Amino acid sequence: MKKPAIWILTLLFPFLSIAQNSIEQWEVLDIPFELVYDNSVNPFDLHVEAYVKGNGESKLLPLFYNGGHQWVLRFSSANTGTYTFELVGNVKTKSKATGNIEVVANTKSDRHGGIVLNDIVKDRFFYEDGSHYFNLAFECDWLFALDYGQKELTKTEKLLNTLKENGLNQIVMNVYAHDVVWEKDPLLASHPEHEYGGKQDVFPFLGTNEEPNFNSLNVNFFKHFDHVIASMHEKEIASHLMIYVWNKMVNWPDMNSEADNRYFDYVIKRYQAYPNMIWDISKEALFYGRATEEYILERIDRVRKLDKYDRLLSVHDFGFCSRNPEKVDFISSQNWTGSLYHSALGMNEKFSNKPVFNIEHGGYEESPYVVFTGAYVNPEVCLRRNYACIFAGIYSTYYWQGASWNVIIHNPLEQPDGFIKPKFEYYKHLRGFFEKFDFKDFSPHPKANSSGYCLKSRDSKTLLFYFPKENWHIKLWSVLNENQGEISYQFFNTISGEYTESKIYEKKQGDGLKSPWYEENDSILIINLK
Repeated sequence: MKKPAIWILTLLFPFLSIAQNSIEQWEVLDIPFELVYDNSVNPFDLHVEAYVKGNGESKLLPLFYNGGHQWVLRFSSANTGTYTFELVGNVKTKSKATGNIEVVANTKSDRHGGIVLNDIVKDRFFYEDGSHYFNLAFECDWLFALDYGQKELTKTEKLLNTLKENGLNQIVMNVYAHDVVWEKDPLLASHPEHEYGGKQDVFPFLGTNEEPNFNSLNVNFFKHFDHVIASMHEKEIASHLMIYVWNKMVNWPDMNSEADNRYFDYVIKRYQAYPNMIWDISKEALFYGRATEEYILERIDRVRKLDKYDRLLSVHDFGFCSRNPEKVDFISSQNWTGSLYHSALGMNEKFSNKPVFNIEHGGYEESPYVVFTGAYVNPEVCLRRNYACIFAGIYSTYYWQGASWNVIIHNPLEQPDGFIKPKFEYYKHLRGFFEKFDFKDFSPHPKANSSGYCLKSRDSKTLLFYFPKENWHIKLWSVLNENQGEISYQFFNTISGEYTESKIYEKKQGDGLKSPWYEENDSILIINLK
């Protein structure tokens, strides 16, 4: 084996002031260094680290190669105080490669830190500051390509702002995908501005997807990707990052090859400092026969070794997660079943010590183009399936065919009349409802389901019944049997976001409550007990 060359590190700015290296909690700081190295060495294979110490903690953080002779130390912290850093390893420096980083208190009102687990409420996501993270995701696989090659992220910013304004706080996305395998809508031929699949100038390696050069990575691809992730972080939108995808026509290097490991490790090194990062080894990891379970397990071990920030990790394969729950931080599922609520409830009960996230429920809301129909395209049915997941105690994802795959209409709400627009407002209402009735404080209560799905607050004072529009009324037998005090109730319209006035329930044995939107819209019956 060839011995690693001796390389010389030179600090690009050897006397950075405290002010220049001052950041707030959960802000991301890049500190660049210049490296002189032997040209016979692949710079992506040099493992450069910095020893970072402060607040009683210490880490060896990996730097990443950023083109030319530049390496970058990317840093963030959940704690305030002064940190020192020093480059370590088989290095000689022209100037002392050390410095300080001052971390001050966060002043951004909507910033709460990285997404973590909780030792008490184990089946919910939390932020590092202790507040609940209500995971409401949107899939956008080709987000990386939206403004590729442009100086400004004009389209990306527009789409991200629209998602944020409507309560969507996570994007399920690929590092890279090439094209789709299914037949494309002929209408796309007259609207090439909405087609992002099959582009030859976008590739994470050198060369193209058809003629790749796996010996090197495309730094410009990742510099663009930096801007996308940074924009999401600024908007407090999490990146559920699928590092691989097997069914999008990507010409990947052979598994476990040097090129494969180089790509995988580079992604972990470059993006681990972002608090909005969630790792997912691969979309539909074991579905297409490419990857083996042993390979996915080895990839997980690589992440755990390289990621010094311990970001959450899962695998988009329910079978894998079921067999290896100790290897993942939360359970990922792809469940299209007609009995979705009961399937989701079973997952919540089986994995009560972990969050469960149904990434795909088969509902792919219609758009002007037929992209991938799944099992359901009606907007109200797709919304209902998201509620079915949530009322079973698990998290869910929203898909709109006009932005979830190779087709991206970045400004759908600005399109003319007659354009099939996404029902983003439905999810804004959903998010607002579960901010008022904090999801972390509720758990499924199937004993009281009657003809609707029930969530019960952990203090037993509030019950929420999801009420399909076909229901004539909901009987309150179980509520009446368990409670002798005063009962008040109101309804929430899942389509309009409207609440009715709260009223006192007049107890009548066998009587039920009827939604004011019967046969019009689904609703939620809110019961408060005293």
